[in-house]
Amino acid sequence: MPPTTSRRSLLRALIALAATAPAALRRPAGAADSASAYPSRVQRLVREALVIDMLNQFLYRTDQQDTLNQWLTKPGAFTAADFAPFVASGVNAINFGLGADSLREALELFARWNGFVLAYPDRLMRIDRAADLARCKATGRYGIIFGLQSAAQFETLDAVDACYAAGQRISQLCHNFRSVAADGAFEPRDAGVSEFGAKVIERMNRLGMAVDLGHASDRTKLDACEISRAPLILSHGNCRALNPQALRASSDEAIRALARGGGVMGIACIAFMVKDREPVSVDDVIDHIDHVRDLVGIEHVGIGSDAGIESNDRGSPQVLQGMLAHADPRYRVHGTHEIVAGLEGPTRMHELTAALVRRGYADEHIKLILGGNWQRVLGAIWQG
Repeated sequence: MPPTTSRRSLLRALIALAATAPAALRRPAGAADSASAYPSRVQRLVREALVIDMLNQFLYRTDQQDTLNQWLTKPGAFTAADFAPFVASGVNAINFGLGADSLREALELFARWNGFVLAYPDRLMRIDRAADLARCKATGRYGIIFGLQSAAQFETLDAVDACYAAGQRISQLCHNFRSVAADGAFEPRDAGVSEFGAKVIERMNRLGMAVDLGHASDRTKLDACEISRAPLILSHGNCRALNPQALRASSDEAIRALARGGGVMGIACIAFMVKDREPVSVDDVIDHIDHVRDLVGIEHVGIGSDAGIESNDRGSPQVLQGMLAHADPRYRVHGTHEIVAGLEGPTRMHELTAALVRRGYADEHIKLILGGNWQRVLGAIWQG
């Protein structure tokens, strides 16, 4: 979806609809949502691993945006009870993957989140270096990487420096359509990375900001892999070999190019990106992990759920249906779930780990998928 009709924009447009939904439609967390319901091996793996979700919008539910705004702006609003589900999720760090339409908007967004993180130093930590990832896990804090699903903030090359100084460490080159830097997956005439975009990549490399190929077009992915001197990431996506009509999915050629440079691809849990028809299950998500592993090696795959602590499947069904109804037809949306059934809530990483165990993955490989690969590649990109 283009930025003006993206899921981010729809969040704002549908908040009013969410407010009208009966309370009974808002599904509360129950016993089935507890990590303690999983086998001991699954619990141990999530507990021991450094768990990183490379696209997780913190609190994504449209019917909870007022709550998020209070957390961000009202002193003391983010209570210990509010923090508890984040701890119980097993996730240690996220790339919050928000968006901005200008440099001013990006700097204002970073200022709000910097204030939020600083207000709760015992619970939250801004991730600036790879070493911070292990630190946030060791201290029981929830790490937040400042990443944007846009390049509109890069109005000049100096704007890259300004965003880095404000805390940004990851940036997509584009959203679904053309940006100043590159073309997105839905751009009808794929021109790849622009001349200015090549300079942006070079500046990002020099500063140590990760170039994210999420939402990028086929040519943009290949161009960026040629231009960049540092490894790249694809924060959230899926494999076109398993979902041939999905424009947001990545070709085998692009996955190989990403891996050749040492990059990592995050598998998303959006149902219509995983599979072109219902039903879609957690095992279908694991099929995408299998594909990347078999194509380029286990060291090049991770998780980028593209949700939050809970997805909109956990909020009002009216809101979810409204989002699906307004989605760009090129998404080829189907079914009644935005996020794959079973992966909607805080136990997402436990559910994925259980599926990896069933599939026969070794413990060391599961830990790489859960976050070890992201830790390694970010260390190489961030240069420390």
